[in-house]
Amino acid sequence: MDSTVEPSNPSATSQALIVDWGGVLTSDVDRSMGLWADQERLDLMDFGIVMSDWFGRDGRTESFVNPVHALERGEIEVPDFEVKLAEGLSARAGRYIAPQGLIERLFQNFTHAHDMTALVRRAKAAGIKTALLSNSWGEMYPEHLFDGMFDVMVISGRVGMRKPEPRIYHHTVELLSVEPQACVFVDDMPRNVVAAVGLGMVGIHHVSYERTANELDVLFDVRLSG
Repeated sequence: MDSTVEPSNPSATSQALIVDWGGVLTSDVDRSMGLWADQERLDLMDFGIVMSDWFGRDGRTESFVNPVHALERGEIEVPDFEVKLAEGLSARAGRYIAPQGLIERLFQNFTHAHDMTALVRRAKAAGIKTALLSNSWGEMYPEHLFDGMFDVMVISGRVGMRKPEPRIYHHTVELLSVEPQACVFVDDMPRNVVAAVGLGMVGIHHVSYERTANELDVLFDVRLSG
C-alpha cells in the first residue's frame, strides 16, 4: 500500500499527530522479534504460526479465542498470556519453553528510535497536538522518555480497547479535542492505518524515519524532519 493514505473528504487542516509506539518510536519490529527469537533459541516462523492460529484467517478472531486481543484489551494479565504463548511455542518447537519473563525479554530487544521521538517533540513545540496510541503487551513503556512529549497517551490495556477497533480512535480524538479529519495517524501496521483512514484521518504507514518525516513536513506545513 502507499505510505500515505488521505481521507476521501478532508475538511480540516492537520492539527494533531497520533503515533504508535512499537515499530514507530522503537526499532523495527521484525528485527527486534528476530533478536528475541535467536536469544530464546526459537524459530520465528513458529511464533508466526502460533499467531496465525490465534488470529484466524480473517485476523478478526475475538478475545475469548485470541489471547492477543484479550491481552491488548487488558482482559488477561501478562503472566497468563505468557503461559498460553509458551504452550503454543513449546508445541511447535517440540521442547519446553519457560513462560516466566517471556514478554519482558521480548521487549528488551526494542530499542528507542531517537529520530522519531525528536520529531514528535518538534511537532509539539510547533503547537501541534500529540498523542500516543498503542496496543499494549503489558506495561513495558519507557515512560521516563515520554516526559512532556504527548498531550494524550492512550494505552489499549488501560482503556479496554485496541486498534483497529474504531472506538479507540474515537476515544483518542475526543481526548485531543479535535475532529478526526484534523489528525494524522502514524503506525507500522497497515490494518491500523486503514482503520484510521476509514474514520477520516490521514494515515501514514511507517516504514522509515525519512519517509514519514518528509510526509509530515508536507501535511503540517512545518519542517519536522529536522
